[in-house]
Amino acid sequence: MIEYIARAMRSADLRARVVFTLVMLCVFRLGVFVPSPGVDRIALGEFFQDNQQSLLNLYDLFSGGALSQFSVFVLGIMPYISASIILQLGQLVVPQLERLKSEGQTGRKRIGQYTRVLTVVIAVVQSFFIALSIEQMRTASDVSVVIEAGWAFRGLTVISMTAGSCFVMWLGEQITERGIGNGASLIIVGGIVAGVPSSVGALRNLVDNGEMTLLEIALFAVFMVVVVASIVFVERGLRKVPISYAKRVARRGAGDAAPQSAHLPLKVNVAGVVPAIFASSVIMIPGTIGAFYNHPLFAWLSAQFVPGGWIYNATYVLLVVFFSFFYTAVSFSPMDLADNLRRNGGYIPGHRPGGDTVAFLDRLILRLTTGGSLYLAAVCILPTILISEYGLPFYFGGTGLLIVIGVALDTVAQIESYLLTDEYSDVAITSGGRREFGV
Repeated sequence: MIEYIARAMRSADLRARVVFTLVMLCVFRLGVFVPSPGVDRIALGEFFQDNQQSLLNLYDLFSGGALSQFSVFVLGIMPYISASIILQLGQLVVPQLERLKSEGQTGRKRIGQYTRVLTVVIAVVQSFFIALSIEQMRTASDVSVVIEAGWAFRGLTVISMTAGSCFVMWLGEQITERGIGNGASLIIVGGIVAGVPSSVGALRNLVDNGEMTLLEIALFAVFMVVVVASIVFVERGLRKVPISYAKRVARRGAGDAAPQSAHLPLKVNVAGVVPAIFASSVIMIPGTIGAFYNHPLFAWLSAQFVPGGWIYNATYVLLVVFFSFFYTAVSFSPMDLADNLRRNGGYIPGHRPGGDTVAFLDRLILRLTTGGSLYLAAVCILPTILISEYGLPFYFGGTGLLIVIGVALDTVAQIESYLLTDEYSDVAITSGGRREFGV
């Protein structure tokens, strides 16, 4: 590991990208503590203290603690992610967007512009409803969280939160372009990781108060290590499908040739962490509405969708499984893959090109998605059960853990690709004074 870090730091370009990413994440964390005007911070803190096990804490997790601070970064990167998802799905059903996608770099730039505009629209709508909702929030002692409700407060909230969301969107794009990893994902991870120290302190308080023993803490630590190891093992797991190319030959000896073989790597968890994020976003809706609005129906929904309850757990598992199959179907097309193989002279041994190959890939993806969805549901729900049974801090939830590890693995893979590119460049420069690899 030390050698790996040293190699990364020896590369000037990679070192600059890592430093830039860290600086942008620090800017994001500083912005979380910039308050939006018009809210009583003491009353807001009491409200969250009274609702520690509500779904508001899950939203606060993804916003990096911005909701409990009522920061200008309350919306965070979520409007940008929502806009990106809407346009990605729109490319499947809207012919104009599909044509833009096929136009290459120019089309992608136009789609990026549409994404930014839609992000602003979503941020305006969400911030307005947040302003309406927070006006209904009151502490257990019946103290209003808002200092003075009205259109002035709503207007300031919309302006400040929309501006904050646009700034976070810009930070994410800068990280993606000039830093390391996916900027939007890293911003989410930065918010989750920022809550770890306070969660460790909460664990210490549980031990000091006699609510948990050191043996229980040790068993919990062992369980977390097993969960982390399982996530890494599955996320790095691949199903390698052998592929042969009849038109490409590889020399085996004098006058001897054979078809060149390759393989198609399919991840065991095809959908990645996307189903967990989608499921978390959907399941927050009923409980969050119930926490904001004082209505018997919403109060009943809020009571039912409490993290750790059987209705919450069952619904969450079903949503994770559903989004796993849905996202895999949207992002992976066996028919397109089979057509590409046929056009390039490739085939899967034992399966005829065309319909037989499509059927084989369909069966394979179905099995992988089934196993991957059950794995995602187990990782997300088991730590939640521990939280509800033992009162562990909310930041140790399985969803946050899954997102952090998944994004970390993707970022490490990108760093490895940069290191490999630098090695090829060095070899090309030192090979007879000329480049031989075209890097």
